[in-house]
Amino acid sequence: MKKWMMAIGLGAMLTLGACGGGDEEESTSNGDGANTASVDAEAVYAQNCAACHGANLEGMSGPKLSDVGSRLSASEIEEVIKNGKGAMPANVIEDEEEITAVAAWLAEKK
Repeated sequence: MKKWMMAIGLGAMLTLGACGGGDEEESTSNGDGANTASVDAEAVYAQNCAACHGANLEGMSGPKLSDVGSRLSASEIEEVIKNGKGAMPANVIEDEEEITAVAAWLAEKK
């Protein structure tokens, strides 16, 4: 019984630890001397979208996104993220840079 409880505790720690973080932003230069934050679109997706669309874009309660780029452009995907569609609520991702990065990443999925 004691080993079983330790195993559950360890599993919970690993699961919660994998969800943590993500607040670090890399700073890069855009060529004119100004620094811009680099957004990890996959990490933003994992944190905000994977619960409904699946970790592998396979779809769950939301539609599959593994080939969304063949159906929608990056700007159309941005509009869905901002305004919602069907059962998807608006503003699931609130940061404009993150929305743009995720939309561009998803538009590559064809």
